Amino acid sequence: MTTAPAAHPLDPLSLDEIARAVAAVVADRGLGPNARYPIVRLEEPAKAELSAWRETGAAPDRIAFVLTLDVESGEAHEALVDLEDGRVRASTMLPNRDAPYGQPPVMIEEFFRCEAIVKADPAWRAAVMRRGLTEAELELVQVDPFSSGFFDRDFEKGKRIVRAVAYWREAVTDNGYAHPIEGVVAVVDLIENRVVDLVDEALAIPVPRKKRNYGREDFSPRTDLKPLDIVQREGPSFSVDGWKVEWQGWSFRVGFTPREGLVLHELSIRDGERLRPVIFRASVTEMVVPYADPTANHYWKSAFDAGEYGLGRLANSLELGCDCLGLIRYFDVPIADDLGQPTLLKNAICMHEEDFGILWKHNEFRTGVHEVRRSRRLVISFFATVGNYDYGFYWYLYQDGTIQLEAKLTGIIQTAAVADGETYPWGGMVDDNLGGPTHQHFFNVRLHMDVDGGGNSVTEHEFHPRPMGEDNPFGNVFDTRVRTLATENDTGGIADGANGRYWKVVNPNVANSVGKPTGYKMIAMPSPLMLAQEGSTVRRRGGFATRHVWVTPFDRAEKYASGDYPNVHAGGDGLPRYVEKNRPIENTDLVLWHSFGHTHVCKPEDFPIMPVEYAGFTLKPNGFFDRNIAMNLPPEPNRHSVDARDGAEPPAPAASCCGSRGA
Repeated sequence: MTTAPAAHPLDPLSLDEIARAVAAVVADRGLGPNARYPIVRLEEPAKAELSAWRETGAAPDRIAFVLTLDVESGEAHEALVDLEDGRVRASTMLPNRDAPYGQPPVMIEEFFRCEAIVKADPAWRAAVMRRGLTEAELELVQVDPFSSGFFDRDFEKGKRIVRAVAYWREAVTDNGYAHPIEGVVAVVDLIENRVVDLVDEALAIPVPRKKRNYGREDFSPRTDLKPLDIVQREGPSFSVDGWKVEWQGWSFRVGFTPREGLVLHELSIRDGERLRPVIFRASVTEMVVPYADPTANHYWKSAFDAGEYGLGRLANSLELGCDCLGLIRYFDVPIADDLGQPTLLKNAICMHEEDFGILWKHNEFRTGVHEVRRSRRLVISFFATVGNYDYGFYWYLYQDGTIQLEAKLTGIIQTAAVADGETYPWGGMVDDNLGGPTHQHFFNVRLHMDVDGGGNSVTEHEFHPRPMGEDNPFGNVFDTRVRTLATENDTGGIADGANGRYWKVVNPNVANSVGKPTGYKMIAMPSPLMLAQEGSTVRRRGGFATRHVWVTPFDRAEKYASGDYPNVHAGGDGLPRYVEKNRPIENTDLVLWHSFGHTHVCKPEDFPIMPVEYAGFTLKPNGFFDRNIAMNLPPEPNRHSVDARDGAEPPAPAASCCGSRGA
């Protein structure tokens, strides 16, 4: 059996390839109705394989990675399928019953199965009714299966469990997070299909009953907002060929995986006649949200939203004119559902252009030469909803060679019931009888760098004041200390605004116009690190969040900041384990990992829906070009701009009014 080759070796699996891959695994292992498929994705070829393909024309083998789970036995297997002949090349059973354990991600069908199991449990029903709910009200209770964390308890070791918390609803469309049922937590074994542990605290805090819904029918819309239209009458400035995109000198390929969601491949920029590589592969591989409340409903919450659920599997189908504005190019993504059936996720990725203010400007009063150019950026984005939170991931490309990633955090906060007359000690009060636990959000982006191709190195830079003396008589001099990182643990990896510490990825084999290595600078936003204590389970499991920057030599087995299977994992995997070898990282094929995030102290303005908070980073060319490459942008003004002063007539723009020339 053969399949038509993909247009490019990095193209995501097609619907046909997903079906073929699943069928091959079913036939190879004789799988039946108990089999589920948490992950089906392309096993991507390495950089060296793609280079060989371009030189020889021989395409790398098209391989699918298929993760299966038997929901009756709990056994999980990884398989690699050759899509050319339909043969399973390798099949490995996960050692998920052995320490440090680890499980495939939680699946959508398990959300619904968990709710049914919990609601059928007599002890849980009694615990909830003790908090004031009637038998009839139990049917509308919202049960949230939550990845469980790990605390070395017998019902966790080698088990496929979730912890379930619950919320009262008067109607099925009510915002349940306004009505948390405090002090009741059910631990559900998803293989045994039963509640294996139940927390029912002696003090029964009443369920908050005040409604805080957020549907459009719950608010009177403003009437004083005029339309704001984004118009591109002549079409976009980008071009798309399959999964390949070109825009303003940039060239890249769009990818997508069930765990990471959006992936950017082979990101390069044109400089004159040369197409210069910058990043071979870029993606968000993990995020974790640890909570700072030690009580029964919250201490264990530390969702690894990529590794324990899958950002790609939970991606939204985006709505035209709502999630993105203007002239939009959507990408539909083929995915496999829990049963392994191929399906098309419509409008999963959004791409568009947007204005971003001034790119460069100077007004020279002496000569009357005035020039200004506006900045435009290309936006490639997707949104994932993971339970109560919604996360947008926005990659921005700029005309001056800058690359930026922005994570947008919105959705609904976790909540805690508070008794009358009490205050909430573990966060902020957000409404009557309602607290929001303080928590942190940590993301980790994996950047397989390729600055100008070939070997790359990382340099670490700091500013230090020079002592006053003969060479600094006025005390105004400060020095830049630079060192090249030799091995993985040659840096503490912590950004420091006080001394301006930053990192550059350079190519020591390519000199720029001033004789230095070409490079890109990592600009880290002010960002927290994990505040959980040494020895805590969440710190062991989310060790990637203890540094801002990690650098490793490329290893195709090291894909994710938290390791392959963080779900019900005892910890110690991922980046802390990768760097234990302290391998050389000079002038090699390297990966730059950046952890960034947000510490969230909840407030009334965060409820019922939290306005967007932002986190991210920027990569700026630093000695990569020999000039500002955006100098040749056209000076034409926006011809739909008008002067809105009362009585003013919209002027007809001059042929070029984004600049003027002196006499």
